[in-house]
Amino acid sequence: MAANGIRTYQGAAAIVTGAASGIGRALACELAARGADVVLADLQIDEARKAADEIRSAGGRAEAVQLDVTDFPAVESLVKGVAQNRGRLDYLFNNAGIAIGGAMNDLNMEDWRRVLNVNLHGVIHGAVAAYPVLRAQGFGHIVNTASMAGLMANPMNLPYATAKHAVVGLSLSMRAETAHLGLRASVICPGVIRTPILDGGRYGAMKMNLPPEKGREILERLRPMQPDVLARKALKAVAKNRAIMIFPWPWKMLWWLNRLSPTLGVAFARNRFAGLRREFGL
Repeated sequence: MAANGIRTYQGAAAIVTGAASGIGRALACELAARGADVVLADLQIDEARKAADEIRSAGGRAEAVQLDVTDFPAVESLVKGVAQNRGRLDYLFNNAGIAIGGAMNDLNMEDWRRVLNVNLHGVIHGAVAAYPVLRAQGFGHIVNTASMAGLMANPMNLPYATAKHAVVGLSLSMRAETAHLGLRASVICPGVIRTPILDGGRYGAMKMNLPPEKGREILERLRPMQPDVLARKALKAVAKNRAIMIFPWPWKMLWWLNRLSPTLGVAFARNRFAGLRREFGL
């Protein structure tokens, strides 16, 4: 196992889950552009292969693998295999996620299980699989993708918010516990990013009684950031070993509001939800 420290990013070995589209794909492309050897892991293997082909065509190093993050043995095998084959593992981006939107009465237990299995257990699987590898080599950075939904109230998206709050807690707790080992842990908390998850993602769903065009109208008001812009900003922050990374920057104001007064944060979310219910008849 490699004994030298983490590489930023030239010559680094990185795994990105959920890398076939959206934020994951953008992170993988940006990592490769900065000189990293990237493994794009996703259930959508055809799309992951297309992304890897594009990276290689541009002169980068990339490999696509099919991965179900809810399958811990598969995640563990991938992490160990990458570390053995490349002699190191610098970065694990636990990014795979889905959304199943709707009010509490729209959702059943299977909806809850699906979201928590991917968005929370998938992240836990990556962290647990990577920890012994990173500890043995004495360096490495686990970067988890949460959401602003993990830092504030998020009506109409309870399973997603539950998982993302847990991912924030996991990331910060792991950061505190593993720092003395030379390891790093961070969490990315995006606001609205223009990715397939806005419609639930390929494996998610939107179960609320809201026409798709109305849903897109709501999201467009929030001015979604392009994923490639997020990736550039996120990797700059990862290089600085930031604990919590929030993009776009206006969303930091909502984070500050919730830190200043959780009660005010909940009131803001409640009033926002009430406005949407009146406007769209939810």
